[in-house]
Amino acid sequence: MVKVTLHKGGQIYQDEVQDNANLVVRAGIRQFPYPNLAYKCGMGKCATCACKVLQGAEHLPAPNWKEKKQLGALLDQGYRLTCQLWLTHDIELTQDIEPVHHHHTDSVSASVQNAVA
Repeated sequence: MVKVTLHKGGQIYQDEVQDNANLVVRAGIRQFPYPNLAYKCGMGKCATCACKVLQGAEHLPAPNWKEKKQLGALLDQGYRLTCQLWLTHDIELTQDIEPVHHHHTDSVSASVQNAVA
């Protein structure tokens, strides 16, 4: 079993998931981390599920092309797309940031930049 810790909205959610679990797939079938993990497409196209990895990043595979396209420089700051990760080791994530990509306001993008800085 893999221990997953998610920081969201000032709260900490923790549970164990099966080895090789994908958190977005689990949320889609209403299992932990549902309803706390923000996600949309599940295919690496929107970055809604982006999280900053606080612990356990050393056990993750290198970012794939979808993560590189969606996250760019944020990868260097520890952000990953949870829809692209199949977990095999304990991990601690935070989604206490606005989703990375927004198409509606510049103020949200500014808040993301401030949160990342």
